[in-house]
Parts: sequence; structure tokens; C-alpha cells
Amino acid sequence: MNQDLSLHQRRRLPSQAELANIPWLTQLQPAERERAEAALLVGDAAPGDYVCRVGRPVTYWFGVVEGLLKMSSDNAQGQTMTYTGVPPGGWFGEGTAMKREPYRYNIQALRKSIVAGLPIDTFHWLLDHSIGFNRFVMNQLNERLGQFIAAREIDRLNNPDVRVARSLASLFNPVLYPGVGEVLRITQQELAYLVGLSRQRVNEALAALEVEGAIRVEYGGLRVLDLAALQSSIFQRLAEPR
Repeated sequence: MNQDLSLHQRRRLPSQAELANIPWLTQLQPAERERAEAALLVGDAAPGDYVCRVGRPVTYWFGVVEGLLKMSSDNAQGQTMTYTGVPPGGWFGEGTAMKREPYRYNIQALRKSIVAGLPIDTFHWLLDHSIGFNRFVMNQLNERLGQFIAAREIDRLNNPDVRVARSLASLFNPVLYPGVGEVLRITQQELAYLVGLSRQRVNEALAALEVEGAIRVEYGGLRVLDLAALQSSIFQRLAEPR
């Protein structure tokens, strides 16, 4: 039994608390929301489980209720390129769902997570009938474009401190990941997987960003004190060779 099948078999109906953590439901009219809630399913993903894989057909539009996922792909040489992390409140793959095309990336759980799925036919029904849902998806696509432009910039940064700063800023995007708030529950090893650096180098970068007053390292996670600073040139001096 492969991981995809085992996750699929663990699907269940969401609890009321889990439904409350799905941000776009509040944008729907009562009849639309009733239809969406009746179709939604959640799955309990174990670390390493694949939510979707390259080449597989799209069957659901997915979101993270709890936990942390990563989006990545493998090149011809077998090397893995990580595009971004997906923290709580994040929904992804709307472009793939709209076009009903196979996935071009892998989504994998970095830790025990609760993943919600909206069947693809219900997704398209909402696109056809709900103005609120269309606005949510349009905002998602707009923010996603900015996120991936920023990701290209991050890939070209040679200074690890700035890479970590920009990567953290993307994980605290209030539009794409409204469930994060001011504190992201993430370990240094998980952040290292997402940034593509060693755990030790990530630890050094976090220490530098804490000295700058942009973040505070707390037990089990990170608190952002100045999101604009993580996104801005205030860290330009960190980019200078040491």
C-alpha cells in the first residue's frame, strides 16, 4: 500500500472546529456554504505522506487545516527543488484545479498534518455560482504570482541570512496563509528543508534576524515582530560578505 492510498483511505468528515479553520467558507452565501461543507473531506497526513504527486490527475483542491507541507519537484538528476512551504490556512493548486491538468509538483507533509480537500467538481460548481469564491480564488492567484516571483529572487540570493529572512516572510503571507498569525509553529530542521540550507546555518541566520529585531525564537516556533523588515532592504547589510 503506497502513501497516497493510505492517506486517501484516512479521509473523513471534518469537525466543526476544522471547518472553522477553512478561511474561504466565510466568503460563501448560505446555500453555497452548505454545499461546500457537505462535500469537504479531511485526511490525517503522517510525516512523509504525499498529498499529491507529479503527473497525478487533480481530484481535489487542497488546504492545510493543521501542520506543515512542502511543495517541491525533482529534476532529471534526482535533485529536489523546494518551492515553498504551506502552513495552516494555506490552500494551493487552484490553477491546476481550474485547468484540470496533472500536477507539476509534489506536496508532502513535513509533520503530522490535517489536510482538507474539496472535490474538483464542487470546486468548479463554486466557480460557476459564487462571486465570493471567485474573489477568493482570484486573490489567491494574484498572491501566488507574487510569491513565486519572490521565490525566484530568493533562489538567486547568495547570503543565507537574507534567504532565511525572505523565506520566512513568504510563510507569513496573511492572504495565502491566514491561519499562521504572528507565530509560525516550525522547527529549525523543517525550516532548513524549506530554505535548502543546513540546520546549523539556519540557526545562525535566525540568531542574526533576532538581533535585528525582526523575529523572536520561541519554544516550538517563531514569532514575527516586523514582517515588513523581513521583506525590505533593512537586511541589506546582511547581504554584504562577512
